[in-house]
Amino acid sequence: MVSDEEVLAFFREELSVLATFTFKTIPLELDDPLQEYAEDDEVKFAIGKYDEVFGVDVSALEWDKYYPWRHEWFFRKWFTNKPLVQNKAPLTVRMFAESARAGRWLY
Repeated sequence: MVSDEEVLAFFREELSVLATFTFKTIPLELDDPLQEYAEDDEVKFAIGKYDEVFGVDVSALEWDKYYPWRHEWFFRKWFTNKPLVQNKAPLTVRMFAESARAGRWLY
Protein backbone atom coordinates (compact mmCIF):
# COMPACT_ATOMS: atom_id res chain seq x y z
CA MET A 1 0.00 0.00 0.00
CA VAL A 2 1.26 3.44 -0.95
CA SER A 3 1.75 5.96 1.87
CA ASP A 4 1.30 9.71 1.79
CA GLU A 5 5.00 10.11 2.49
CA GLU A 6 5.98 8.06 -0.59
CA VAL A 7 3.86 10.20 -2.90
CA LEU A 8 5.04 13.40 -1.20
CA ALA A 9 8.67 12.31 -1.60
CA PHE A 10 7.99 11.58 -5.28
CA PHE A 11 6.59 15.06 -5.95
CA ARG A 12 9.34 16.72 -3.92
CA GLU A 13 11.85 14.93 -6.14
CA GLU A 14 10.08 15.76 -9.42
CA LEU A 15 9.19 19.43 -8.81
CA SER A 16 11.55 22.35 -8.41
CA VAL A 17 12.00 23.62 -4.87
CA LEU A 18 10.67 27.06 -4.02
CA ALA A 19 12.79 29.46 -2.00
CA THR A 20 12.36 32.79 -0.24
CA PHE A 21 14.32 35.96 -1.06
CA THR A 22 16.87 34.86 1.55
CA PHE A 23 17.22 31.48 -0.19
CA LYS A 24 15.44 29.54 2.55
CA THR A 25 13.78 26.55 0.89
CA ILE A 26 10.03 26.07 1.08
CA PRO A 27 9.30 22.31 1.10
CA LEU A 28 6.20 20.99 -0.63
CA GLU A 29 3.54 19.72 1.81
CA LEU A 30 0.57 17.38 1.33
CA ASP A 31 -2.08 20.09 1.11
CA ASP A 32 -0.16 22.75 -0.81
CA PRO A 33 -1.81 23.58 -4.14
CA LEU A 34 0.50 22.33 -6.88
CA GLN A 35 -0.67 25.23 -9.03
CA GLU A 36 1.05 27.67 -6.65
CA TYR A 37 4.14 25.54 -6.10
CA ALA A 38 5.21 24.80 -9.69
CA GLU A 39 4.55 25.86 -13.26
CA ASP A 40 1.80 23.95 -15.05
CA ASP A 41 4.13 22.29 -17.58
CA GLU A 42 6.33 21.01 -14.75
CA VAL A 43 3.25 19.66 -12.94
CA LYS A 44 2.07 17.94 -16.14
CA PHE A 45 5.44 16.25 -16.55
CA ALA A 46 5.42 15.09 -12.90
CA ILE A 47 1.87 13.74 -13.27
CA GLY A 48 2.92 11.74 -16.33
CA LYS A 49 5.77 10.20 -14.37
CA TYR A 50 3.43 9.61 -11.40
CA ASP A 51 1.26 7.55 -13.76
CA GLU A 52 4.25 5.34 -14.59
CA VAL A 53 5.62 5.01 -11.04
CA PHE A 54 2.37 4.39 -9.14
CA GLY A 55 0.33 2.78 -11.93
CA VAL A 56 -2.58 5.19 -11.62
CA ASP A 57 -4.42 6.02 -14.83
CA VAL A 58 -4.58 9.82 -14.74
CA SER A 59 -6.40 10.12 -18.07
CA ALA A 60 -9.57 10.81 -16.05
CA LEU A 61 -7.95 13.93 -14.56
CA GLU A 62 -9.83 16.91 -15.98
CA TRP A 63 -7.20 19.62 -16.39
CA ASP A 64 -9.87 22.33 -16.79
CA LYS A 65 -11.07 21.76 -13.21
CA TYR A 66 -7.68 22.91 -11.88
CA TYR A 67 -6.28 25.33 -14.47
CA PRO A 68 -5.93 28.21 -15.21
CA TRP A 69 -4.95 29.16 -11.67
CA ARG A 70 -4.90 32.81 -10.65
CA HIS A 71 -1.55 33.85 -9.14
CA GLU A 72 -1.43 36.65 -6.63
CA TRP A 73 0.47 39.70 -7.78
CA PHE A 74 3.44 40.39 -5.50
CA PHE A 75 2.38 43.97 -4.68
CA ARG A 76 -1.31 43.13 -4.28
CA LYS A 77 -1.10 43.03 -0.48
CA TRP A 78 -0.03 46.69 -0.53
CA PHE A 79 -3.28 47.73 -2.19
CA THR A 80 -5.93 45.43 -0.71
CA ASN A 81 -6.53 43.07 2.18
CA LYS A 82 -9.12 41.03 0.32
CA PRO A 83 -8.04 37.45 -0.38
CA LEU A 84 -7.63 36.39 -3.98
CA VAL A 85 -10.67 34.35 -5.01
CA GLN A 86 -9.87 31.23 -7.04
CA ASN A 87 -12.40 29.86 -9.50
CA LYS A 88 -10.59 26.50 -9.79
CA ALA A 89 -10.09 23.69 -7.30
CA PRO A 90 -6.65 23.19 -5.74
CA LEU A 91 -4.67 20.19 -6.98
CA THR A 92 -2.78 18.71 -4.01
CA VAL A 93 -0.35 15.89 -3.30
CA ARG A 94 -2.93 14.39 -0.92
CA MET A 95 -5.27 13.89 -3.90
CA PHE A 96 -2.54 11.93 -5.68
CA ALA A 97 -1.75 9.88 -2.56
CA GLU A 98 -5.40 8.89 -2.08
CA SER A 99 -5.69 8.04 -5.78
CA ALA A 100 -2.53 5.90 -5.59
CA ARG A 101 -4.06 3.89 -2.73
CA ALA A 102 -7.29 3.47 -4.71
CA GLY A 103 -5.46 2.59 -7.94
CA ARG A 104 -7.39 5.14 -10.01
CA TRP A 105 -7.92 8.90 -10.18
CA LEU A 106 -10.59 9.77 -7.61
CA TYR A 107 -11.15 13.44 -8.32
